[in-house]
Amino acid sequence: MTLRKMKKARDRSKLTLINELPLLVWLVFVWVVLWQNYSLGNIAFGLVLALIIVNYFRLPPVELSGRFNVWFAILFVFDFIKDIFVASFQLAWVALVRPTTVRNAVIGVPLQTRQDLIVTFVGHVTTLIPGSLVIDVDRRTSTLYLHVFDVRTEEDLEKMRRKVWRTERQVLSIMGTKEEYEAMKASAKKTLENKNTQENKPAAGKEVNS
Repeated sequence: MTLRKMKKARDRSKLTLINELPLLVWLVFVWVVLWQNYSLGNIAFGLVLALIIVNYFRLPPVELSGRFNVWFAILFVFDFIKDIFVASFQLAWVALVRPTTVRNAVIGVPLQTRQDLIVTFVGHVTTLIPGSLVIDVDRRTSTLYLHVFDVRTEEDLEKMRRKVWRTERQVLSIMGTKEEYEAMKASAKKTLENKNTQENKPAAGKEVNS
């Protein structure tokens, strides 16, 4: 093998490692959270498993967006921990108080992003919070299909969708592309304006009638 070919091989290896780094980190994170064991030994074992998965299974490369907001990441971690505690308490309460009247549902939640990394991240976060489980993903439309625990009204379904969309906004704020981040802010602004318009309509109607 010539020096030029060896150099190209090293460059390809570096590029592959950089592309796979987000997937490696995420797989280790999921392993640690699922086992709830944060020791160095468990982290190292999770890293070994992640390397085996990445190298022996033909997974699509993960593309980085080029941005990462540390402040939004810190806020997300605290919010994620809070959601786990709140959902765990609600689940325990339902199981103790009214276990025979629980109704579940399967819903589809279309996401704004088209990045596999963001879709995967949102799906795992949603699954790790008690009461919801991702059972299928449509990559073409970036739609998550969830099994939701304790659903009694349409408002409960809409509340779950809003939770998933909130998680997506948080993840996009942390590491989404600039284009998706700006589109998300514009969409949120438009939603707020529409909400304010709807709230002001009854008041305007009353003034006319008076």
